[in-house]
Amino acid sequence: MFSRLIKNPLALKRLKRFKELKRAYFSFWILIGLYALSLGAELICNSAPLVVHFNGKSYFPVLQFYPDDTFTGSGKLTRPDYWHINQSPAFKDHPENYMVFTLLPHGPLASLDHQDVQVADRVTLQFARQPMVGTLDIRHDFNIKRAFRVGAVFDQTDNALRGQSVETYFELPADVKNAIARRFANQDAPRLSRTIQDFGEKPMNIALSTFRKRRQSPKTVRLTIRELMPAGSKEKRSTQLAFNRSLEIESDDATSLSEVWDRISDEEKEALRRMIALRFEAPVEPYKLTIDGSAYVASFFKEDVHFPFRPVKGHWMGLDGAGRDVLARILYGLRTSMTFGLLLVLISYVLGIIAGALQGYYGGLIDITGQRLIEIWSALPFLYIMILLGSVYGRSFMLLLICYGIFNWIGISYYMRAEFLRLRKQPFVEAAKCMGISSAKVIFRHILPNGLIPVITFFPFSLVGAIGALAALDYLGFGLPPPTPSWGELLFQAQEYRWAWWLILYPSLALFVVMLLGVFIGEGVRNAYDPKRYTRLE
Repeated sequence: MFSRLIKNPLALKRLKRFKELKRAYFSFWILIGLYALSLGAELICNSAPLVVHFNGKSYFPVLQFYPDDTFTGSGKLTRPDYWHINQSPAFKDHPENYMVFTLLPHGPLASLDHQDVQVADRVTLQFARQPMVGTLDIRHDFNIKRAFRVGAVFDQTDNALRGQSVETYFELPADVKNAIARRFANQDAPRLSRTIQDFGEKPMNIALSTFRKRRQSPKTVRLTIRELMPAGSKEKRSTQLAFNRSLEIESDDATSLSEVWDRISDEEKEALRRMIALRFEAPVEPYKLTIDGSAYVASFFKEDVHFPFRPVKGHWMGLDGAGRDVLARILYGLRTSMTFGLLLVLISYVLGIIAGALQGYYGGLIDITGQRLIEIWSALPFLYIMILLGSVYGRSFMLLLICYGIFNWIGISYYMRAEFLRLRKQPFVEAAKCMGISSAKVIFRHILPNGLIPVITFFPFSLVGAIGALAALDYLGFGLPPPTPSWGELLFQAQEYRWAWWLILYPSLALFVVMLLGVFIGEGVRNAYDPKRYTRLE
């Protein structure tokens, strides 16, 4: 039968037309290659090594289970942790003992320890210049009665400013003088804020708070002075220095050293080093210090490993919430999705073809009865039934496949019924009946091969729909049981950890690429089976 199909001129024309649509042809082979890659996922992503040579013997953990006692002598019959066993003295100190791991030595179910994730073991010390904010209490003659945290601006101490006139250092604008006079006159005055550019090296903001009339006139008026630091200015930019565990500076930026670190007193440096040493073990609060009369805040940053964790060396797509490698789960999830989709489509097509063939071939009472039963069956809520059966029997791959399969065949049965109703009155069918050929042979050997066009053209789109349905069910929590690798389960984690962009990007990209390839293939198949190219007049 296959040889006749290969030699069939119409089939060859359709194959040629499918190849003419390049995106469909290449998508077909790309999807086949990806599925074949996923079928061999154990040889690419696996926490068990391919080969273990230990004490003169060779073991193949990727093919056979070996208990922990085999390599450690611990007496435990549990699954061994090959990664840590490979770091033990039995392998480190004896070169004749070795392990050959896969390209990605992490399986989809293996949860890593925080210590196994390789990140930079250093603390970044960041200095942020804080703008000066202080106050001046002035009398009627603009002499300063009290100064608070503004002495550094005038190159003076706060006590040295007492008794001096404000206008010795800067000229007050006319509206500010009028606002001060209204306050001394005990008159209501609104809040006032002005920027003075000639205050020195940097502009300053002078503000007067809202004033309400009191029983007695005030003796002093308070000016609030804020240092303005324009965006992009040298003072506004933060300075960073990296320290290793030996408390040595790793930064190569000599400018940062001269700007901040070399200007810090020895006592402050010792305090900062103590806090850096603490930060290697636990979080540390920011530390405030003064450098040359300017206020700074020192913050201590170290990248701590918390799951889910960003992509790092050895984990190119990051780690999920349980410390499992996302790349391994995506690759195994591809196998799960493709296998589920293919099996679901095959089951659905078998049931749909049988139901549609019987209705279309016999017609009459069988057709009417079958249609009414199908309408009743299609009215049942699939999701509720799936939840009910899952709660009774527990979620599993087979249960999900069976539950989805007994509902997914209805659509294809309509097409097959229509094809059989059209073909059963054709001359070749009537001739077969007259020759005494049984109904089963007429259905499956004469009518069905001529009515398979809907089955073939809808197959890629049905596969895409099945893959998307599995991802949706897993995302909702009604699909495969944990910890089965699944794209929908990764997207569910992405909803919980919305800052983990790798949980959103990579599973979505994998789902998008596979579904897009399936759509391209379906477009090519539909184009190949389009009868207009062979029936139009030229």
